[in-house]
Order: sequence, then structure tokens, then C-alpha cells
Amino acid sequence: MTSKLDSYRIFNEVSKHKSFSKAAKTLYMTQPAVSQTIMNLEQELGTRLFTRTSKGVVLTTDGQLLYEYVSSAVNLIEMGEKKLSESKNLMFGEMKIGVGDTISKYYLLPYLGEFHKDFPNVKLNIINRTTPELCRMLKSGELDIAVCNLPVKDPALEVQECIDIHDIFVCGEKYKYLTIEPRSIEEIMQLPVIFLESKSNSRQYVEKYLISKGIKIQPEIELGSHDLLLEFAKFNFGISCVIEEFSQEYINSGAVCKIRLIEGIPKRAIGFCFLKSVPLSAAARKFVSITLGK
Repeated sequence: MTSKLDSYRIFNEVSKHKSFSKAAKTLYMTQPAVSQTIMNLEQELGTRLFTRTSKGVVLTTDGQLLYEYVSSAVNLIEMGEKKLSESKNLMFGEMKIGVGDTISKYYLLPYLGEFHKDFPNVKLNIINRTTPELCRMLKSGELDIAVCNLPVKDPALEVQECIDIHDIFVCGEKYKYLTIEPRSIEEIMQLPVIFLESKSNSRQYVEKYLISKGIKIQPEIELGSHDLLLEFAKFNFGISCVIEEFSQEYINSGAVCKIRLIEGIPKRAIGFCFLKSVPLSAAARKFVSITLGK
């Protein structure tokens, strides 16, 4: 007799492959057994989950709704099973880390290099996404750990700060006169300003702070990466809002200049995020300890 958990595993495989036969092959089952399990599940739930076609099967509206939850649950279960099988001495295994491009380049790479040197047989799977996307992936079991732009406020996630960072404004030669003395943010907002796209945590943090001061931003240009912010400022497209700690090479070389503010934007942080309900893998625990110097 098929257990409820097994039924959902079978449902998950059929949904992924859109085929009873392919799911059966993956699960080392017969196709009739897979078909019978799905029929029993449909009867138990009182709804049709798949529409049968000549090319396979397609999820119904109810089936799609169920699949969104079942796939997340199965991912979490498989992640748990995988963690149990990991070697405590990290002789093998895999670690899935979610991180943004900028944090990866300017902060995380040296620590990843150190970890890889010490544990070369642990496969590193690095996934680049925005902070909101990384949080969703953590909760669906697709990541072991994520390094995010804080703040992150989600009751399902544990947050551990790594380093403080500061949001500043920089400019190229055309606007260098702004660096002679401290400027107000209101004055800067009267000029062409360049920000990250609105979905990024960095943009949302700065924008929320400015709104609290009664300042609404209307960017001249929105970009998808921190490096582009620096390049566009360098070539005088406007004033870019960047992270100071990740802009030192440009500032020190004179490619861009930091604009001093009368009232600076409050500091924030970069930190690790992981599920509260799921213990970290041995690899993830070791990586956190390396990064935090513990």
C-alpha cells in the first residue's frame, strides 16, 4: 500500500516530467502503479490533478496549486535526507549558496577560496539572485544558506550579520564640484541620479530612508549591477548611489569621487540567512565559521 508521502513523491515526479512513463522510470516503478497512485490521490482529494493528453499529462488548476506546495515539501525532505548522509569530516557533499553578484565579487570570493582549498571534495553550487529571490529559494529548500543585503525580516529565516556597509553617492569629473563641501541629499536629488533597479534590497533600503525624510527619488537611470553604477558615474551620466566598501578601487584610483553628505544614510549590513526550522549542514556550518572567523 502506498503511503501518503510516497503518493506525493509520485505526484511530484509526474508533475515535473509531465508523463506517467517518465516518472515511473525515474522512480523505478511500473507505469500502471504510478497511474493507480495518481487515481487514488485524486479520489482521496476529490479533484482531478492532471489532464491526460496524447503527449502526456498537464496539471489542472487544482493540480498546479497542490504542486507548488508539494514540490517545496519534497525539496525540503530531500535536503534533509542529503544532510543526514553527509560526512562529518567533509570528505564529500555539496553546499548550495545563494548570493548577489556584488556581494560575491567584493566580499565572499576570498572565503569561498579558503573553503574550497580546505575541502576540495565539497561541491560548491553558487546561485546568483536578488535578496527577495534568495529568501524564497531558502524557504523552498533550494539553498542551504544565502548571503544577503540586510535587513531581511522573515519569521521563517534566521539572520546572522557579517559586516557593516554604507550607502554613499559618487560622481565623475563633471560633477566633481559637489565634493568641495558636504552636500544635502535634497541637493543631490535635484541632479540626475542613478540607482539600482527597484526590486533590489539595496535600492529599497535607501529609498525607504529617503521617504522617511520626505524625499522621493526619481532616478534618471536604473541599472542591474553595482559595477554598472560605478561605470555610469565614471562616464558622467549622473550621481550614483553605491556601497562604499565595494567601491574602494574606483574611489582610490580617482575614477569616481565620493560626495560627502551633511547627514549620511544610516549603515546597514550583509549577513547570512538560513531556515530556522532546518539545521545547517556540516559544510554550511564550517563555511559560516570561516567567514566570521570563529
